[in-house]
Amino acid sequence: MKRVKEVGVKLLKLMFSRLVIVGIILALQVGWFVLFLVKLSQYSAIISLLFNVLSIIAVLYIVNKQDNPAYKLAWVVPILYFPLLGGLLYASMGNKQPSRKLRAKLDKQYQITKPLLIQSDEVIKEIQESNKQVALQSTYIHKVTNFPIYKNTVAEYYKSGEENFPVILEELKKAKHYIFLEYFIIEEGKMWDSILEILEQKAKEGLDVRLIYDDFGCLTTLPYPYYQKMQKMGIKCFAFNPYIPIFSVAMNHRDHRKILVIDGHTAFTGGINLADEYINHIERFGYWKDAGLMLKGEAVWNFTIMFLQTWNAMLPTDKDISIFYPHIHFEDIFESDGFIQPYGDTPLDQEVVGENVYLNMINGATKYIYMYTPYLIIDNEMITALCLAAKKGVDVRIVTPGIPDKKYAFWLTQSYYGQLVRAGVKIFEYTPGFIHSKCFVCDDEVATVGTINMDYRSLYLHFECGVFLYGSKVVKQVKEDALEVFKVCKQITIEDCNRRLPMRLVQAVLRLFAPLM
Repeated sequence: MKRVKEVGVKLLKLMFSRLVIVGIILALQVGWFVLFLVKLSQYSAIISLLFNVLSIIAVLYIVNKQDNPAYKLAWVVPILYFPLLGGLLYASMGNKQPSRKLRAKLDKQYQITKPLLIQSDEVIKEIQESNKQVALQSTYIHKVTNFPIYKNTVAEYYKSGEENFPVILEELKKAKHYIFLEYFIIEEGKMWDSILEILEQKAKEGLDVRLIYDDFGCLTTLPYPYYQKMQKMGIKCFAFNPYIPIFSVAMNHRDHRKILVIDGHTAFTGGINLADEYINHIERFGYWKDAGLMLKGEAVWNFTIMFLQTWNAMLPTDKDISIFYPHIHFEDIFESDGFIQPYGDTPLDQEVVGENVYLNMINGATKYIYMYTPYLIIDNEMITALCLAAKKGVDVRIVTPGIPDKKYAFWLTQSYYGQLVRAGVKIFEYTPGFIHSKCFVCDDEVATVGTINMDYRSLYLHFECGVFLYGSKVVKQVKEDALEVFKVCKQITIEDCNRRLPMRLVQAVLRLFAPLM
């Protein structure tokens, strides 16, 4: 009887949850939209003709637009198949750009902070003398994101959430001036409650504690409006891009970053959100394999700026950002561990920084390149680069989940296996569970650790971040982690790629519309 009651309570909570309510509202809007257009087109032949003309114009516009071919195809097919609805649907939802209001606010902050991001000529010169290819990669990142590369920074890699978590708590307790947090997912439980206890205490002590969480990422994990609860604790807080149940592409643009900055000289990033599955306190999809990175030194400035750009765009606060420089609250000399370059990626421009950083590493590899990704949903450029690298004799290895978090994403991921394996790419499924890490390591020289998945959403729609490292001990740490991971994985053979016809059809449809998912 008690079990039945618990199930009933859970069902009631689900029925009246924000997610279900949002879903119902969106479904009603879509249904009304389709019904309205169908009735309207039946009422008048002229209106029906106008809709068809609009669809033709939309197709011509899409074909000639500077955009990813896969994204173009994903729109052209439904427009041609449903000419009465397709053109109007594209006109209302086809633009991948964030809303003008959001773009204007963020662009203003990018211009304000640009003079504060100064690339040292000596550092670039030193890299050029050591490795011209790495210098070109670093120059590209700086040119398109404004974020420089630094020495005078040390980095530490954590191969799991439970390894990273105690260090985060320890560093938070040391904070004396300010703490900035920016996360995609936060969920009440052991991990977040432990962090929140420290944040609340630090706020009472007078520290400047600020929190940004993504409203959609936390749609099912935090009560609404959670930011008010934080504000009552003395923690400055807002939800990024509040999710409004309107059938609009503007809701697509999420803050997928994971950033923690402490006193300007210490930062954390990686794939780890602030929820219990990330530290394996609870089990959802087998063992949760993730990656974290801690920085101490001058490179933290990039993350401080990244956070403040978003914060001041949404909640103008800081007139003088220079008070957050790394040396302000760290008087000693920073140690140095190679060259480190935190960078951000945004959907505000036409530059797919995350994908281009990955492509540059793949194209430049001469010995090996190992990759972790929870989703392998890639465009033709990425497929070509991976296949070409393998055909050149580079040891190309990709680790994907053995136990997926989303079935459709897993089927999509597996749909790419055949072409890649035939070209010589080695694919490993992580049999203990779900791999959520987003790491690349190449030729014992360079690595990147961050939040950027190998899928359209991360590469084209989300606000993301990563860290490019050259000559750092982290490069070796990531490689050693990868070699251990391969031992517990299942390597995919060409026989594994032979699917039955129904599944191949499902995967074909999913791949067609993957850019819109």
